[in-house]
Amino acid sequence: MLAERARSLPARTGLPVAEASYRNLVLAAAGPPDRLTAAADLAVRIAGYDDHPVVYPRRIELVRAGDGWRVEHEEGTGGPPALWDLGATRSAPGAHCLVLGLADGPDPAGLAAVGDRAVPAVTAVWGDAWPGRLLFELSATEAQFARLLEGDPAAWAGMAAVTVAAPGAPSHTPEDRVLVNPEAYGRLSDFGRQVVVTHEATHVATRADTRAWTPLWLSEGVADWTAYRDSGRTPRQIAPELARDVTAGRLPTELPADRDFAAGATGIAQAYEQSWLACELIARRYGPQRLVGFYRAVGAGDGQGEDRDRRTDRLLRAELGVGLAEFTRLWLDAVAALKA
Repeated sequence: MLAERARSLPARTGLPVAEASYRNLVLAAAGPPDRLTAAADLAVRIAGYDDHPVVYPRRIELVRAGDGWRVEHEEGTGGPPALWDLGATRSAPGAHCLVLGLADGPDPAGLAAVGDRAVPAVTAVWGDAWPGRLLFELSATEAQFARLLEGDPAAWAGMAAVTVAAPGAPSHTPEDRVLVNPEAYGRLSDFGRQVVVTHEATHVATRADTRAWTPLWLSEGVADWTAYRDSGRTPRQIAPELARDVTAGRLPTELPADRDFAAGATGIAQAYEQSWLACELIARRYGPQRLVGFYRAVGAGDGQGEDRDRRTDRLLRAELGVGLAEFTRLWLDAVAALKA
């Protein structure tokens, strides 16, 4: 019965599901003899995008129906909800992406068009070793966006999109989801939307080169640098909040710390702009491919247990010929140059 229910998921959701199955089933009595409760993992693979299934822990209430059983209710029990738990779903395919959305939310076709422009832009910088495809989840409200992130809606109010690793997917696989906040994304200009999506596409493309020891100033910086590359915008246009701080005499003294990027953090806009400027400095002074090479060296698999600042210093010297202290001084000079 549950196998048939899993097979019916594409018809029930309207989504392009290539594979669905319930695993690790555990049955328990639920009071009267005509009722059972099942705990199971629902494994789902989206056609053309997932190499491995995404796993959703589920609680299923069963009631006897004649000689068999039927599902009376099903819900998630851990981790983020499945998109179809939030309402009726629909999808929009692009040449390089697929948008999974909700029927009462924004038209997913517009996001697919933006995604199709982002993928070639990212590949032009990072090469074609990544899958070259994006899978979006577009909720109908900001509150739903926060639920998909298992976060406080107030903390995510200004965030237009976030890339996450799908639950249950092995690490360093392309089972990434770009979650889009319909309200924050909807307030952006066309240019702003393209920047946001290209930024997130960079995170997907660099997943295999990003580790726990990669500083967030570097991972967020290369994502913004890729997104703004060849935009024709000036540094003051790309970093307006930082430029205003510099003009007012409020200058940073060190590269952004990971905590500066936490959702809702004070000065988060400046942290992103400072990171962009650091990567812009590397690309301008040493060349874009040296920036790519440095990023991949930092995220190589030999960083476990090494002090992060010491590793960054060592690899800056090896890849660019300057240590962390000297690079920070060069970056602070670039920050000061933003003064009106």
